[in-house]
Parts: sequence; C-alpha cells; structure tokens
Amino acid sequence: MDSSPEAPKPTAKEIATNLRGQIADGSYGPNAQLPPARKLAKEFGVQLMTVQSAIRQLRDEGLVVTQQGRGTFVRDPAMPLGTEAGSSPAFTALASELSVIHETLRELGDRLDRLERLVGRETPPSP
Repeated sequence: MDSSPEAPKPTAKEIATNLRGQIADGSYGPNAQLPPARKLAKEFGVQLMTVQSAIRQLRDEGLVVTQQGRGTFVRDPAMPLGTEAGSSPAFTALASELSVIHETLRELGDRLDRLERLVGRETPPSP
C-alpha cells in the first residue's frame, strides 16, 4: 500500500483558471468546442459538479457558451455579448439593455442635430 499522500484535487476556480489560460493561449480558439465535462472531470480527477462549476464561471465571464445537447464552445469575441445561443442570461439581458441605450442615444443625437440647425437659423450672424 502506498503511504504517500494523494495530490490535492483542483478546485472549480483552479480548473476555470486552467481553461481560461488555454483559451487565452489559443489552445481553444473562437468557436472551438471544449472537451465534454465528464472527460474534463476524469482528466482533473474531480467530480463532475466541480467541472460544471468551472464552466459556469467561464460562461458568466462571457468566455464560453453552452448549448444543450451540443457542448461548450469558446465564444467568438467578434460576436456581441449575449447574442449567441447558450450565452449567459446576464449577458443576454445586458446586451438587450445596451441595445436600448444605443438607440436612445442615437435618437437624442438626431434631436440635438435638429435643434442646432434651428438655433443656427434663428441666430443673427455676429458683427
């Protein structure tokens, strides 16, 4: 029987850090599929729930999207947050709010342009 202590198992945070590093270094590029959670759990020597928690962290950060029955994919940074299927609900809500804000700003800019044109017509030229 081996009396050496077993190596500590990584936490969900450590697994998320590991996967984040692999995404950052290009090991998993945009739209690349991550290995299945069960396979990752086996590789890291942890429970499935630990890997699921790590993936949830990455999803909440906007780095990956999960698609029911298909898997987990690295989010393409060229796509606006919250627009892909499987995006974090928080990012989807944020994307919707930003869209409304953007439209409101555009409308305010148009109104300001019209007001400036009106004021320009009414103001006599300076001597």
